[in-house]
Amino acid sequence: MMFANHSPPRAAYVHVPFCRHRCGYCNFTLVAGRDDLIDDYLTAIDLELQTLGKPREVDTLFFGGGTPTHLPQKQLEQLLACVRRWFPLAEGHELSVEANPADLSEERIDLLAAAGTNRLSLGGQSFHAEKLVLLERDHDAEQLHEAIERTKQRIGSLSLDLIFGTPGETLDVWQADLRQALDMNPQHLSTYGLTFERGTAFWNRLQSGALEQLGEETERAMYAAAIDGLTAAGFEHYEVSNFARPGHRCRHNEVYWQGGAYYAVGPGASRYVDGRRETNHRSTTTWLKRVLSGQSPVAESETLEPEDRARELLVFALRRLEGIEREDFSSRTGFDLDALVGKPLERMTELRLLDDDGRRVRLTREGLFVSDAIWPEFLRG
Repeated sequence: MMFANHSPPRAAYVHVPFCRHRCGYCNFTLVAGRDDLIDDYLTAIDLELQTLGKPREVDTLFFGGGTPTHLPQKQLEQLLACVRRWFPLAEGHELSVEANPADLSEERIDLLAAAGTNRLSLGGQSFHAEKLVLLERDHDAEQLHEAIERTKQRIGSLSLDLIFGTPGETLDVWQADLRQALDMNPQHLSTYGLTFERGTAFWNRLQSGALEQLGEETERAMYAAAIDGLTAAGFEHYEVSNFARPGHRCRHNEVYWQGGAYYAVGPGASRYVDGRRETNHRSTTTWLKRVLSGQSPVAESETLEPEDRARELLVFALRRLEGIEREDFSSRTGFDLDALVGKPLERMTELRLLDDDGRRVRLTREGLFVSDAIWPEFLRG
């Protein structure tokens, strides 16, 4: 079976947990207002990377957060240099950094470009003033425009994140966001419907009635507007939430969606190496204490059974618009697709949520709107 023969990862992820403040909808691993921990974080990242034993060349390197660009100039430079030593970049590499518009001074962008960054993922979320306030973002539309223009001058590929479905938002407001995004001419766009995650401030406000979730039909119309508007503008809709100009897909994320192996360091970071998934402790302070005292930062660890891994691979693959070929699935997992998930596959095809031509299975347009409800059908045996 495929999973018995593991190739060394060619991708690496670095989690940077620092933010100026936590937005109400965010449930990521981060600390706000704790810049006093940055120097200890840099020491701990180097210590965790030392467990690799030797530098590991990668094709894709991704700095996520949190907000990597929140680090002061000198400390950001130190982080980039340290990670680059342990993860030297192969020719033709992709080096992505997540960024906040309010952080992107010319000096900051110059530093990122000098370190080899060739893809910037900008957390813009919206160009609409009231929507940015509701989302508790710390930038305005003017700062977002300036950040985009500065980035385009120095970094070859710009990705812009946009959120739709915020309380009280209209379809007109969302379409205006899409038009302004297209006017800025990024190479990649990620569009996400707002979710209310348990434990976030937005979740608590939803429960108390202080926020009201947008109606399902309106959210559906917004997602459809993104699909139709962006594809008409020449973007390739290649994953449920992601659109790219030709040649500008996020290669790092495609490693995840194709079931590939990857390294990862930092608080809350998850890696998949030699068939084993490990996740570091989500608490930044606990992760720091463990690493700085010579203990393992790993909080969860598992080796999936071949069947579970095959099911997971199927779900990841179906998030991509091109879906998966039966022959490819069989050669990679050792499992026959129909023997593994024949009944739910037939049911989803009858409901026209999946298209199955006998060779390839992929989401239909209707399936795109309810994809999160499809995945559990394939994950359970």
